Amino acid sequence: MIVVMNPGASEEQLQHVVKMVEEMGLTSHIIRGTNRTVVAAVGDKRMVDKGAIENAPGVEKIVPILAPFKVASREVKPEPTIVEIGPAKTPIGGTSPIGVIAGPCSIEDRSQLLDLAEQIKASGAIALRGGAFKPRTSPYSFQGLAEEGLEYLAEARERTGLAVVTEVLTVTHVEMVAQYADVLQIGARNMQNFFLLRAVGEQPKPVLLKRGMSAGMDEFLLAAEYIISAGNKNVILCERGIRTFEEYVRNTLALTIIPAIKRVSHLPIIADPTHGTGHQWLVEPMSMAAVAAGADGLIIEVHPDPEHAMTDAAQQINPQAFTQLMQRTTRIAQAVDRSMAFLKTIS
Repeated sequence: MIVVMNPGASEEQLQHVVKMVEEMGLTSHIIRGTNRTVVAAVGDKRMVDKGAIENAPGVEKIVPILAPFKVASREVKPEPTIVEIGPAKTPIGGTSPIGVIAGPCSIEDRSQLLDLAEQIKASGAIALRGGAFKPRTSPYSFQGLAEEGLEYLAEARERTGLAVVTEVLTVTHVEMVAQYADVLQIGARNMQNFFLLRAVGEQPKPVLLKRGMSAGMDEFLLAAEYIISAGNKNVILCERGIRTFEEYVRNTLALTIIPAIKRVSHLPIIADPTHGTGHQWLVEPMSMAAVAAGADGLIIEVHPDPEHAMTDAAQQINPQAFTQLMQRTTRIAQAVDRSMAFLKTIS
């Protein structure tokens, strides 16, 4: 349920309501909006005395939350959530400029990553992605450079100011990855790894949550709910394609979920046309389509020599193609009354 406070409610009255909610065995989430503050009370409501809360000083009314996902719902927070990432605190979400995250599928060596970081920054990227730990279908495939790769990402951030986005695979890796990364990514295979979702929710760094390859919208948002309910409200959703009967593309990039998510949730959502298609030549047109559909950002795999990439060679584009993609998506953004984000210089 949502406890709506009066516009003039004091901080003391707000904390009194929070205390009442928690004494009844519910978890409270204070959400401060433009005009008023609400308390989202989540949990087993069978023992809740709604009358006592409704009569508390400073309370205007109590409203039930109808959506299965509670704190991720627009019922609780009508205003869009803005998530700031990296040293420049670049905003993602709402009416903020569209941010593009780019970099290799996996980190292969130091000099390659540092050179690529400079190139994608020059083209307009706000963040560098790169896999230090790689979940692979085959146990014999390249699994990543682990902490060494994280060190290279951190060095690239120091040189360029780009935010660092990288995937965390297990609960035991969360603390280590959080020491290096600005955004912790939860991959599609782990969207319903509930122990991992809680673990990234218990640390403060923003989380990029990718949609599971067979997940419906409610399941996607309930996965986000795990992170938020654990304490971390800085969640960015990512549509990365779902598995369908179509065999021509690696996945089917279901762009309809972008406006659908924005209708029911306040969380920002970006698109991954790389995994959503699996083909280099489809990345640019689907990037433009995602921007037109209302995406708050893109995450693109870029490699200096895709033909010789150690992972996912078929879907990574080269820096020249990335520059062209940025130019064309900028024009699409302008056509739908948005703009593209560019990295601020940190003094």
